[in-house]
Amino acid sequence: MNPMRPPAGPLLSAKLDPPSLPVQVRRDGLRELFEGAAAARLILVRAPAGFGKTTALAQYHALLRSRDVATAWLTLDSSDNDVSRFLQYLVAAVGQIAQDDPAPDAGGRIDSGPPASDAALQAIDRLTALDVPFALFLDEFETIQETAVLRLVRKIVEQLPRRGQLVIAARDLPDLQLGRLRAQGHLLEVDAEGLRFTLEETAEFLSLQRGAPLPPEQLFSLHRKTEGWPAALRLASIAIGRGAGSEAFIERFSGSDRALADYLADDVLARQPAAVRDFLLRTSVLRHLGAPVCDALVPGIDSDAMLRALESADIPLTRLERPERWYRYHSLFADFLRDRLARELPDEAPRMHDAASRWYEANGRFVAAIDHALEGGEHSRAAALLSRHAQDLLGQGRMRLLSRWFDALPEEQLRGRADLQLARAWAQAFTRSPTEAFALLDRIDPADATDPGIAAQLAVLRPVLLANMDEMEQARDVGQACLARLPSSSPFADGVLINTMASVLSVTGPQEEARRLLDRARAAQGREASAFGMMYSESVEGIIDLMEGRLRQATARFHLAVTGTRRLPGTHANSNAMASVLYASTLYEAGELDQAAHLLHIYVPLIRDIALPDQMILGHVLLSRLLFHRGDVDQALHLLTELEYLGHRKTLPRVVASARLERARMLMLQGNASAAGMELDRAGTPGLWERVDRMRLLAHDTDYLALARLRQAVAGSGAEAERALAGLEREIATALSANRLRRVLKLRLLRAMALLRSGSEAAALAAIGEVLAQAAPEGFIRLVVDEGPGAGLLVQRHAQSVAGRAQGASPLFGQYLDRLLQAFGPLPEEEPPAAQAPPADPLTRGEIRVLQLLAEGYSNNAMAEKLFVSENTVRSHLRNINAKLGARSRTQAVAIGRRLGLVR
Repeated sequence: MNPMRPPAGPLLSAKLDPPSLPVQVRRDGLRELFEGAAAARLILVRAPAGFGKTTALAQYHALLRSRDVATAWLTLDSSDNDVSRFLQYLVAAVGQIAQDDPAPDAGGRIDSGPPASDAALQAIDRLTALDVPFALFLDEFETIQETAVLRLVRKIVEQLPRRGQLVIAARDLPDLQLGRLRAQGHLLEVDAEGLRFTLEETAEFLSLQRGAPLPPEQLFSLHRKTEGWPAALRLASIAIGRGAGSEAFIERFSGSDRALADYLADDVLARQPAAVRDFLLRTSVLRHLGAPVCDALVPGIDSDAMLRALESADIPLTRLERPERWYRYHSLFADFLRDRLARELPDEAPRMHDAASRWYEANGRFVAAIDHALEGGEHSRAAALLSRHAQDLLGQGRMRLLSRWFDALPEEQLRGRADLQLARAWAQAFTRSPTEAFALLDRIDPADATDPGIAAQLAVLRPVLLANMDEMEQARDVGQACLARLPSSSPFADGVLINTMASVLSVTGPQEEARRLLDRARAAQGREASAFGMMYSESVEGIIDLMEGRLRQATARFHLAVTGTRRLPGTHANSNAMASVLYASTLYEAGELDQAAHLLHIYVPLIRDIALPDQMILGHVLLSRLLFHRGDVDQALHLLTELEYLGHRKTLPRVVASARLERARMLMLQGNASAAGMELDRAGTPGLWERVDRMRLLAHDTDYLALARLRQAVAGSGAEAERALAGLEREIATALSANRLRRVLKLRLLRAMALLRSGSEAAALAAIGEVLAQAAPEGFIRLVVDEGPGAGLLVQRHAQSVAGRAQGASPLFGQYLDRLLQAFGPLPEEEPPAAQAPPADPLTRGEIRVLQLLAEGYSNNAMAEKLFVSENTVRSHLRNINAKLGARSRTQAVAIGRRLGLVR
């Protein structure tokens, strides 16, 4: 027998079949990437285990097949390092592409072919001769180590015709000499970063796996922990599906979770040589890995060479975007390694932390030095480092970092150290309850505060805490006394005091003094502006801008407060939660709902801890509105209940009343006027709104009790709407005198709606025209849309009335009208006849329930989840409802249902 002849033998047809795809998340981003790589001869999908390489290839394979592109699939294994065996499968795969494949016989064998060298040439020649588009898929390519096989694959890539493509998935970087392909633009590389699930894909994946979506906060938390790693998400979804409480499970989910740890131990760590395994364990204490710091932890090894090797190996390692080579382990993999280090080498973890801390201190990286000192149990050393750097960190606004460190320090390390105790109180003031910060402040012995800078900060912190506790008048009085003593020996304290007093005076007045203080704060900061001071100044002035109707200017200031401070030297990269909620509020107002939702989902949980009343109210109310807008009524109401609970727990009556006020607004939109009225009665805490009326609070600029009462009247009968006109005129005059132009717009919108409701259509159209003319230049969207379909119909009628004059109208105004109408979505059609006979074919119990949920604002998806049925079933119910009621739309069906008493 010729030794070069591929032997006849069993040919596993399963290796030539792509994996079957159950219901999978559609990777649209990857699909676009693959489709845009028409010029690539080779698509290389390379990532560690569990990143969904095979699924990505299978989806691309299915896409090509759906377009009648010739394809072949080959799943490789270690046996394919035998050139003859590899050629057997290659010949079969090429035959599939050429559609003349020598199919295996019934026994799974293939006929003897020519010698291996001839078979290779023939396979390449056949591919080269093809004049149709085709793709050859090679999965699990990391199993191939044999030089001859690698050389053959390189030859195939070089010889591929213009319309041919090789698609490879591998854990490691294969030795295919890719440099020339890169230079020629014939290579598309997709790494682990490109394979991670986006937040949207994570949501879809978990919904498919569990049969129901996760609540937004749990979704964000799990996505953050897994970093979009599909394998970790799959294991987590299985655990949740087995009945583990999702919230509790996600909170404790880490690399030491049993299923994930077993997976990493068997599929990643067990594959590594001893030296690599030891390096992984010892360096697991590092958040970022660079050769110099790794050398300090694992002396005697070439860390640079090791990291380069790991980058190309089957390790969940990500290279950071820095000029030097720095990396990090996937967070769950790092958790797993640290857990193994503690079990296998319990004495080494503290030693590794100590070595890392000393290296970072020697290299001027004191944040990492303190982190490692605390994690290694070197508390006295951590306290000494903190004492040297706490003031700089306060100036940078890194309150959450300081709070975390102080939580980790034993109390004995703080006794008698007024500087550290004061820094802790500052951190508590802006990350947790100001009441807790007051308690810390009272525990500081004035005898320990001998430093003038410390004494100045002790005085300044009191008005800051009073303002955060919603005691604005008291904060104003105490703060004015402190202002009279400026400057002090603490520039940080002076800057915070000036900004705080500007904020207090913007609420209590006079406004001119607030602006003067802001100018003073900026002048005092000058080129030495602290990140925290800059954020605070821009946020306060942005609030003034917004309330005076300058939405675009306010958006610019809040954006600068969130992102601009990052450009200052030594500034922390994460935005301040207070500024981020304010920025989200202007994005929401401008109709940028996705961006607003992204910020709110991240920062609303942080604001709960800080307990700043206005931001707490704004964050929860806006997030609940976004959820309501998307049909998730249950979650929207849950958020308001949570806000009400927080107000009770933190003794903030304004927060409690605000939750009730917003709940009443939602009930009004659902058509439940009587329940809305009861909520407004509950929101009317004696004395509260009189106090609010004396101040300029952003959370109540367009949401306060008197306005809510007027809204309720406008939605009532024609007579009630007409009676509301006098109250609206008074409120408009008061708002104009205070230059609260955003509030004026809201009140004038309600006035236009009242005019229409009371039968004065011409006056209503003139009034809405004035509102829209004033709102358009600033781009106010939600201020109008949040008033519901009644406002939408009025805008629609205005748009129809000016359609004939469109030729002379401003194109920008026309675009604004289009955006408004698009934001409203489908509006109610013509009202059904007043006299409505009961349907001949009565609605079933299920159809009535669907109609009730529809009236309450639920989306199809939310109704399906609530009723434990499919969306198809919901759609079927809706078709039946329209047919039985003689309705032409969902909104008309609800109107008919109300007249028949089927819904409230």
